[in-house]
Amino acid sequence: MASISLQGITKRFGAVTAVDELHLDIADGEFFVLLGPSGAGKTTTLRLIAGLEAPDAGVLRMNGQDLGGAAPAQRDCAFVFQQYSLYPHLSVYDNIAFPLRAPMRRLPEAEIRRRVERVAALLHIDSKLQRKSTALSGGEMQRVAIGRALVREPRVYLMDEPLSSLDAGLREELRVELKRLQRSSGATVVYVTHDQVEATTLADRIAILEHGRVRQVGTPREIYDQPQTLDVAQRLGSPAINVLPAAWFAGHVDPRAVHVAIRPEDVVLGPDDGSPAYHVIECSLVKHLVIAERSGVEVRARSLHDQALVPGARVQYAFPAERCMFFDASGHRLATPAAHA
Repeated sequence: MASISLQGITKRFGAVTAVDELHLDIADGEFFVLLGPSGAGKTTTLRLIAGLEAPDAGVLRMNGQDLGGAAPAQRDCAFVFQQYSLYPHLSVYDNIAFPLRAPMRRLPEAEIRRRVERVAALLHIDSKLQRKSTALSGGEMQRVAIGRALVREPRVYLMDEPLSSLDAGLREELRVELKRLQRSSGATVVYVTHDQVEATTLADRIAILEHGRVRQVGTPREIYDQPQTLDVAQRLGSPAINVLPAAWFAGHVDPRAVHVAIRPEDVVLGPDDGSPAYHVIECSLVKHLVIAERSGVEVRARSLHDQALVPGARVQYAFPAERCMFFDASGHRLATPAAHA
């Protein structure tokens, strides 16, 4: 396997800067996720690592070796695309075996069969090997595409939203299998997604990308609990983090604070006690979620409660000081304690 280092990598397409002075260090054997919205530069970063694009500036190293000028075939990366990209005229067996028959790495047929059968068993498609790829379901086709990458045993796996076109049940099933396979093989994986559930369940570490720049790198727990900007705080969490006006905390916060953010599970829900009122908009006993409004601001609380609150009912929210996060006008985190609002 391999470690990967991107130092000051920049890639432009005409007037558009897709990747802007990117700095990342990915450890050997790490499951590293690039998370961000469309246009954040995630796929371009994968293509730069694979050698399918050349950077305009910066240095890309693999195991400490500068890859400048190295052709894609010399980098030994396996790419799993968002779409299946299978050969429709070939069987499942031949689709998976295809990279092992390439001129640069052709293996004996006995070794090819051993690898294909092992990977097919891991992905639970061993009974489908003689079928044409066009006779498979969407989930099975994506398993074949993943199997074609796994069978190569490359230094690095690059995966570009490989589960996004599948239904929810298949996404969950394959997500579990991908993590299991990565752990058992010790593979280095760089995985692109805009789905926070995929990111937080798969990743050893996450890099939050926006507009071609890295906003924060850390474990899922670090990103969730210690976001350094408001944008990063809003990237993880369902329901989304509450963003409240600092004026509600007047006299108790740094005067630079403009926004106070708190996770719904940290909001304390209580009966109306005459304090500034919140009026219920929605209440879900299944999700343990109450959404209420004050002065045009929606506030979400996730907590157990005995009965549904009807729309329009008055409730009281409290925001424990130790669970609040404070951000200035530019969205940067402030280390400021606060009292209850």
